[in-house]
Amino acid sequence: MIDERYLKLLAKDYPNAQAAASEIINLRAILSLPKGTEYFFSDLHGEHQAFLYQLKSASGVVRKKVDELFEQSLSEGERTALAKLIYYPESEYCAAKQREPAFDDWCRITIYRLVEVCKEASSKYTRSKVRKKLPESFAYIIDELLHADGGSNKPHYHSEIIRSIVSTHMSEEFITALCNLIQQLLIDKLHIIGDIFDRGPRADAIMDALINCHDVDIQWGNHDISWMGAAAGNWACIANVVRLGISYNNFDLLEDGYGINLRALSIFAEQTYHDDPCEVFIPHILDENQYDPVDIPLAAKMHKAMAVIQLKVEAQLIKKHPEYRMDDRILLDKIDFEKGTVTLDGKEYALRDKLFPTVDPKNPLELTHAETDLMKTIASSFSHSERLEKHIRFLYSHGSMYLRINSNLLYHGCIPLTSDGDLDIIHLYGQEHSGREYLEFLDGMARTAYFAPTGSTERENARDLMWYLWCGAKSPVFGKTKMATFERYFIAAPATHREKMNPYYTYIEHRSTCEMLLREFGLDPSSSHIINGHVPVKAGEMPVKGEGLLFMIDGGISKSYQSQTGIGGYTFIANSRYLALAEHKPLKSGCSVCETSPKVMVVEAIKQRVTVADTDNGADLSHQIEELTALLQAYRSGTIKEK
Repeated sequence: MIDERYLKLLAKDYPNAQAAASEIINLRAILSLPKGTEYFFSDLHGEHQAFLYQLKSASGVVRKKVDELFEQSLSEGERTALAKLIYYPESEYCAAKQREPAFDDWCRITIYRLVEVCKEASSKYTRSKVRKKLPESFAYIIDELLHADGGSNKPHYHSEIIRSIVSTHMSEEFITALCNLIQQLLIDKLHIIGDIFDRGPRADAIMDALINCHDVDIQWGNHDISWMGAAAGNWACIANVVRLGISYNNFDLLEDGYGINLRALSIFAEQTYHDDPCEVFIPHILDENQYDPVDIPLAAKMHKAMAVIQLKVEAQLIKKHPEYRMDDRILLDKIDFEKGTVTLDGKEYALRDKLFPTVDPKNPLELTHAETDLMKTIASSFSHSERLEKHIRFLYSHGSMYLRINSNLLYHGCIPLTSDGDLDIIHLYGQEHSGREYLEFLDGMARTAYFAPTGSTERENARDLMWYLWCGAKSPVFGKTKMATFERYFIAAPATHREKMNPYYTYIEHRSTCEMLLREFGLDPSSSHIINGHVPVKAGEMPVKGEGLLFMIDGGISKSYQSQTGIGGYTFIANSRYLALAEHKPLKSGCSVCETSPKVMVVEAIKQRVTVADTDNGADLSHQIEELTALLQAYRSGTIKEK
């Protein structure tokens, strides 16, 4: 029985029986439509060009639609040009303006073709839903062109609309609007399974694109968490993201993207490590900086300066929080500075770099006054970056540790398991946590770290925990025994670099484990799946785990992993007829479009086409229909008066 007071509130939006009945008819019609296509991406790692191409091309679906519509009437080159225009309308329009001698004719023909693609892309939606996506300035015109119903007068009417668009010099804006609409219509929902940040050049450009998407959610990865912790003021996270940024030559991201002032760091590094070649710390040059190029020897010095500071502030956090159980990660105090060695697990190793001018052997974990001042300066840049704050708040408003949606369970890393394959029990702050409850606890702590009152104990503890989530052994977004930062920098022996994976990554090969995890999160294993990222799927390895219940979709969109994966990333696609993995080729340097269409592998065909009624949104719409039906009955019985 629906409360009469609620029905009276509902009556403000539907003031009479006709309005209520009309909405019921509309919602029931929507329930019968095929579900929209969902796209899942993971581990973007700042690769903005590759991600934006995959997003704008709908992972090859745009080209597929163009081929289906025009294979008999357009050449291969013409279809390629039309698809590229849809991906990048502004630049391709300018190129056509220079290339086409009869440019007005090109505009008219192109608009006709784009309208046909747009009709096909909108076929899954009601007219009202398409209208909501239309750009305000062209809404009426596009609506007229999309819903032509024939008749002897219509062709002339539509031709005149298009001629007028061209003659009034509005073709560029109109073509751009149509192309953007096609992109939006082909992706109904967008899911990002973590790790937007680090390694690649412009995570900020990815965040801008996500903010402009109409329906997107994010499951935080450990690299995202590290940036969130940095934005909250955690010095270990700040040192980490700056160190990683320098390590991958991401000065454009730090300085141009987020306005992080690194001048103080460059001065400190040059003065402190002036005679130190810092050969171990030469950055990986995967991408060149366009706006803030830094001399490589100086970048190496800056890299080392931040690495040493990070090791110190991390050790201080570990001392402060014994519950993290990470004492084995305090290593500066294990160095014999006279011999140039370090003792690790009872074994002595020679150091690759023996120069530590800022480390006091008597108190190796203490920052120098200069290092403290430097960290205050850098932390101030983070706290005053308006663009970073905008992006971090979006991560919070659209993100979470996990998500259940349309019978899929999404999370970035792992659900910590024991060596026996059971849910691990994690002890933190005097409480025990495991499984779903553990992720929900961490989700709350992540929000406390950023939104709790400044200076409060709860905010300080939660902010500290953000660093643990970055690299702690029982962190579900990390899932390894250790982060071997020190070993990779200072010890040559490869065995010390090994980061042992959580047992989760062994057990997910078994269907029984995946079924257990789905039940833990309240999902039915017979009709549900897990979509996971974090660990790159190596060349020759199958991304499908647990006999088809789990999909590992980190395929190496990040250039730093492509030597391992052999491809340029995966997109997982869930539409009304099948589940599929699109396998992308790496995007060539300097190119915005891949010459080869992705290889699409259907991993599960759906016996009966999925409609909106079968989705989470469908459940919400069905509930709305129940409420409106109750309101309609109240109108007809006279319980509530019509207006």
